[in-house]
Amino acid sequence: MALKPVPDHVPPEMVRDFSLFTSPGMQRMPNGDPHAAVARVHGGPPIFYSPDNTRDSRGTWVITRAKDQRRVLQDSESFSSHRSIFASALGENWPMIPLELDPPAHGVFRSLLNPLFSPKRVMALEPAIRQRAMALIDRICASRTSCDVMSDFAFPFAVNIFLRFLGLSDERLDTYVGWGKDLLHGDSVKRTAAALAIVAFIDELAAMRRKEPTDDVMTFVVETEVDGRRLTDEEVRGIGVLVFVAGLDTVATAIGFDLAHLARNPNDQALLRGEPDRIVPAVEELLRAYSTVQIIRVARKNIDFEGAPIRKGDYISCATMIANRDPAEFECPNTIDLAREDNRHTAFAYGPHRCLGSHLARREIVIGLEEWLSRIPDFRIKEGTAPITFGGHVFGIENLILDWS
Repeated sequence: MALKPVPDHVPPEMVRDFSLFTSPGMQRMPNGDPHAAVARVHGGPPIFYSPDNTRDSRGTWVITRAKDQRRVLQDSESFSSHRSIFASALGENWPMIPLELDPPAHGVFRSLLNPLFSPKRVMALEPAIRQRAMALIDRICASRTSCDVMSDFAFPFAVNIFLRFLGLSDERLDTYVGWGKDLLHGDSVKRTAAALAIVAFIDELAAMRRKEPTDDVMTFVVETEVDGRRLTDEEVRGIGVLVFVAGLDTVATAIGFDLAHLARNPNDQALLRGEPDRIVPAVEELLRAYSTVQIIRVARKNIDFEGAPIRKGDYISCATMIANRDPAEFECPNTIDLAREDNRHTAFAYGPHRCLGSHLARREIVIGLEEWLSRIPDFRIKEGTAPITFGGHVFGIENLILDWS
C-alpha cells in the first residue's frame, strides 16, 4: 500500500506504514486481536509519523512510550485538546466540553461538572446500576443458554445508565446505540448523519429541560452559571453531546472485551468466580490490556519532541492501547495477569483531561462482571461463531455469542 504524502518537515526516516485503521489486525475480522497487533509498534522507534491515522485520513505523530504520552497529555501549553472531533463531521468547529477545551476555560467547566460524576454520586447510583444488570441477566437466563452479549447485555446495560444521567428512558435505546456505532465506526456519510441526529436530539432535549426542568444532568447544564451568566446554546450543546456520546460505546465495548477474555481463558474465569474480591483489581488489568481509545492532541507551536520536529498544527496520537502495552512500563505487557499490582494504566487518559466519567465507568464494569459471573454458569464462545473485532479511533467488538449450555 502506497503511503500518503507527508509534510515536508517530517524526515523520511521517521515515516512508518502504520495506522490504527488500516494496518494488519485493525480491519474488521472474526477472531481478530487488534490489541496484540498494535502492540508490535514497540519493536520500533519511540515516536514516528503515520501518514493516515485518523478517521478523516490525516497523518499523526505516534507516541509509543507511556512516559512520553504522559508528558504530552500534561503539557497543555504545547499541545491543544481542541480539534472538534464531533463538530468536524458537520463542517463546524465547536468543542465538546470540557474534553476539547484548553486552560483556563477547561478548569472552569471541569470544576463545574466534576460533582456530577463524583465517587459519592456514583455510589448513590450503584443500587440502580446493579438492579439493571440483574434484570437483564435474569431475562437472558429465563429462556436461553446462549446470547449475543453485546446486544443482549453490554449495550442495554451501559447505555441505560448514561440515559438515566440525561433523564431519559431507554425506549429509543437501539436508536441511540445505532447513532453511536455510525458516529464512531461508520463511513463519512453515516458519521455525518449520526452527528446531525445527535445534535438535533441534544438541542431539543435542552429546550425541553428549559421549559420543564427535572433532576438530571441536562437540567443542571441549562440552569447553571459560569462567571455570573447562563451557558450559551453552543456550550450546552458541547456538554450534552460529550455526555451522550461518551455513554454510547466505550463502557459496553470494555465489557465485551472483558467477557471475551474470560470466555477464552477458563482459568481466569474460575479465579474470579471463586474469589469475587479479585474482580476490582482484575478490571484494572482488563482496562489496561484492552484499552480502546486513541487520544489526539494538536501542536500549538513548533517543538522538538524526542527527536521529532513537530510543527504547529501537527496531530499527535497518544493511543491508550499502545501506551498500555509498553514493555518499559509493564512487565510482560502482552500477558493478561489479573493479579497485576501497581497498574498505572492510562485507559482513562492522563493529566487534566483524565476521563470525567471514569468513576462511573469503573463501577459499571465491575458490577456488570460481578453479576454476570454470579448468575451465568461457566461460559465460552459458542461453537461455530467468532467475535468480530476492529481497530480505529475507538476499538470495537461485536457478534460475541457466549454459550453456557
